[in-house]
Amino acid sequence: MGKRKSNVITGLSCFLAEATQSDVSSRPENVVSSVSSSHPGLDSDQVPQDTHNADTDGLRPTKKLRSHAGLLAEGLEKYDATGLVPFYTEAHEVPEHLQKYFSQRERYFSMYSSGCLLDEEGWYSVTPERVADQIAERCRCDVILDAFCGVGGNAIAFARTCERVIALDISPVRLALARHNAAIYGVQDRIEFILADFLSFARALQTLPCSENRDGQRRRRKIDVVFLSPPWGGPSYISGSPTKAKTLPEPAGASGDVHAEFSLESIRPIHGRDLFKVARGITKNIAYFLPRNTNLEEVSQLVVEDSSDGAAQKRPNADVERIEVEEEWMGSKLKALTCYFGGLVAGQEDMFDA
Repeated sequence: MGKRKSNVITGLSCFLAEATQSDVSSRPENVVSSVSSSHPGLDSDQVPQDTHNADTDGLRPTKKLRSHAGLLAEGLEKYDATGLVPFYTEAHEVPEHLQKYFSQRERYFSMYSSGCLLDEEGWYSVTPERVADQIAERCRCDVILDAFCGVGGNAIAFARTCERVIALDISPVRLALARHNAAIYGVQDRIEFILADFLSFARALQTLPCSENRDGQRRRRKIDVVFLSPPWGGPSYISGSPTKAKTLPEPAGASGDVHAEFSLESIRPIHGRDLFKVARGITKNIAYFLPRNTNLEEVSQLVVEDSSDGAAQKRPNADVERIEVEEEWMGSKLKALTCYFGGLVAGQEDMFDA
């Protein structure tokens, strides 16, 4: 039997965690650059302490006091985030504004009843599991970077199709929940969780020293694919961008609702166009998860601008880089769009290793 992999952050992720420490250090002191393996739901002054009595210590052994039972199975305690957020089992426990999301809990995580945890943002932003699995199959590779991992829906799916997943988030709570959920699915050892923002990570990546490959070429450790699922602005994203008045009808077969157009300028933490450029500096192969009402003219403009910068002129026998837009449906509901770039596009596989 092979040696069990440690969950300690090593290699590229270790370097980047240190490299981004300067950004993290400006946060409050209780925010750390890695997920603590101690119980995340208790403050240090709340952790029970062993007590000793001089008259009885020699008569019987002291028992180690335990915190409350966790949701994870025995042997997975170090990943357990029980108590960090509520684990809802009945609809009456759920706040009214989250009721409609709770009713779809097993669409988000098929193993929800085993103890999957979501914070409030996670309830309305996690990718449904079947959609995440479809994207993961398209992104099959050695190393993938999940730039905004949230509570782990996509990272878990990527861990089943990729050799290694690097999962970033700026929230220590969501990062702990993502690791907890990954443990339920048994893929926690294939994911490196890093508390860092994507922009700082990308800058730090450029400072990595190059290593020599088999052909004698000096290259940085490669990230094959970047998955971008940035904040859309909360549930109100369907109202579109405040500066955009144009409306888009639902596709044929949908509910017939009309929604305002979503502009890339509403993406956070920076304009969606600029976020794409940062990712493009890491790899040509990008999967961009966007609202269903996104302005596709803006999306097509991304490769035009990239080409004008000289970044997309290496394809032999091809003048124009194409984008593939995949509609993500759940039953009769169009949930989102996934836009594929570079070698992830059918017919452009030659770009994958470019």
